[in-house]
Amino acid sequence: MRKWYGGLLIIALGMMLFFLYNLKGMQPQKQSTKQSAYNFFNNHAPDDSIKRSSNLPVNSSKMEPKRVPKPTKRPYLVHVAGLDDLYGMKNLSKGEMDSVLVWDSLRTVLSRSDALDETAQGIKEASVAWKELLSTIEKDKASKLNKMDGPENKNCPFSVTSPGKAELDNGITLDLPCGLVVDSSITLIGIPNGQNRSFQFDLVGQELEGEPKPPVILHYNVSLPGENMTEEPYIVQNTWTSDLGWGKEERCPAHGSANIEEVDGLVPCNVQAVRSNSKGNGNFGQAASIPSNISSESAHRNAIFPFAEGNPFTSTLWVGSEGFHMTVNGRHETSFAYREKLEPWLVSSIKVSGSLSLLSILAKGLPVTEDNYIVADVENLKAPSIPRKRLILLIGVFSTGNNFERRMALRRSWMQYEAVRSGEVAVRFFIGLHKNNRVNFELWTEAQAYGDIQLMPFVDYYSLISLKTIAICIMGTKIIPSKYIMKTDDDAFVRIDEVLSSLKEKPSKGLLYGLISSKSSPQRDEGSKWYISEEEWPHDTYPLWAHGPGYVISRDIAKFVVNGHQERKLQLFKLEDVAMGIWIEQFANGGKEVRYMNDERFYNAGCESNYVLAHYQSPRMILCLWEKLQKERQPVCCE
Repeated sequence: MRKWYGGLLIIALGMMLFFLYNLKGMQPQKQSTKQSAYNFFNNHAPDDSIKRSSNLPVNSSKMEPKRVPKPTKRPYLVHVAGLDDLYGMKNLSKGEMDSVLVWDSLRTVLSRSDALDETAQGIKEASVAWKELLSTIEKDKASKLNKMDGPENKNCPFSVTSPGKAELDNGITLDLPCGLVVDSSITLIGIPNGQNRSFQFDLVGQELEGEPKPPVILHYNVSLPGENMTEEPYIVQNTWTSDLGWGKEERCPAHGSANIEEVDGLVPCNVQAVRSNSKGNGNFGQAASIPSNISSESAHRNAIFPFAEGNPFTSTLWVGSEGFHMTVNGRHETSFAYREKLEPWLVSSIKVSGSLSLLSILAKGLPVTEDNYIVADVENLKAPSIPRKRLILLIGVFSTGNNFERRMALRRSWMQYEAVRSGEVAVRFFIGLHKNNRVNFELWTEAQAYGDIQLMPFVDYYSLISLKTIAICIMGTKIIPSKYIMKTDDDAFVRIDEVLSSLKEKPSKGLLYGLISSKSSPQRDEGSKWYISEEEWPHDTYPLWAHGPGYVISRDIAKFVVNGHQERKLQLFKLEDVAMGIWIEQFANGGKEVRYMNDERFYNAGCESNYVLAHYQSPRMILCLWEKLQKERQPVCCE
């Protein structure tokens, strides 16, 4: 009996030891006192980016790799409507084909089954625009051959105006031939006549063949106060597209305490005046003219509402970097952030309708081109010939079709660096097709004149700009082989001399150089331009990435990006700068070493002294920065 109990005790002790051993293996291991560089920057960065230190790289070999979402099935190639039409170029000369050099390499990327959401639409619309452009090019060639006038009305005017006073029985439409750009403005002078107590301004997009109705880029509806102030006045802003219908309306005055982000630093609805004036006027509610059933706050809102029956007004709708803004009689009233696929360059006309006596409309600051045949310094602005050797740096500049003035400012400023003129550095603009044929023909003429434009086989929607990033990598690895590839924007000033000087101290492989973001999370607000769903990126944070106004990668990373997308092994992602960070992390996960070289002199918003890159610079500021560099030999900002 004792032997039996003894055996049982031994078995019990053995089982306890077994469970204790396994439990210990399940416990979290004690953290090492040596912290990885990745964890250091994520846990200690006081803001969105790594603190400047050109001598403090982040070495990927010591990083803890993030989980990069991998598709369960490899994407396959699909037929995309209109894609074949984009590759019909039989009548283009070899010189003309230089503007579409990356198209062949992009074709498989555009045909992926996991393409970005707007790819199919962007290609379909581009195919229509491309066929119309080719037809216009042929007409232009024939007219020159026969010494006749070319395509009619091809020039983009700086301003357009309406013909005088009009009563808006059926509305009045003013065409905006080449769309709008940042700093364009539309000024309306009118008198609300009160017949229906409302009037509307609509910015209407380009109508394409096969579309039931053109999109409404901005619907601005004004509702006047009711009789005896029984109805509160308001302004409603919204958008409309044929596939989605009306979007989410934004009302001013806004009710509730929703935390709404500013647009270009301006509040979406000017309500501060209402609150401050209401608090400052204690006797306002006792005014004899106010009915007893109307609150003092409501009456005060009516009193300061910018539009009133019988009162003339001057309103100016102007285009910012982030949205549309309305001022009335000199006071800011509303702001409206751009929505996806509804950017200002798409606008083709403004329609005014409703109870309004319209005195005049003036649109100015519209995109215009220079006559390339009479530009005095055109030879000095053309892209120089590329030597057969590998270049030090290719700079790809994101631009949109009607940003003519911005591109000319770059050609006359930092594209005049000796490194560019000598052929050590090449600069190319990457531009999607426009829905407006007049803009496309002007763009084509510009491309032939300067030789520095690469057209993209899709319409230039913001959600497709990652495709431009891939195109830049194609250009820098297959067409203009370069040691380094840089991406920037057409409103950025780049000190190429300083970039080249800095690169001499940087590794030639596994490099990401710029303003590195080490601590950022996906935007989960569906109303945001940068909204990312859980399906697109399920993690709480992004990998390290460099801010989009300007960053440099080494050739091996660019080659990895090109091959990875052509073989459909890399994830497409609509935020292009974050996308590059995701792709570089996958590069590192393959056993490659990556050096993240941070430089806070890459300013992603504005300019500071000793800059390497200054962003959000108008054409005038770009030229001013260049002039200061030539005269003072110092990187001083223009205020």
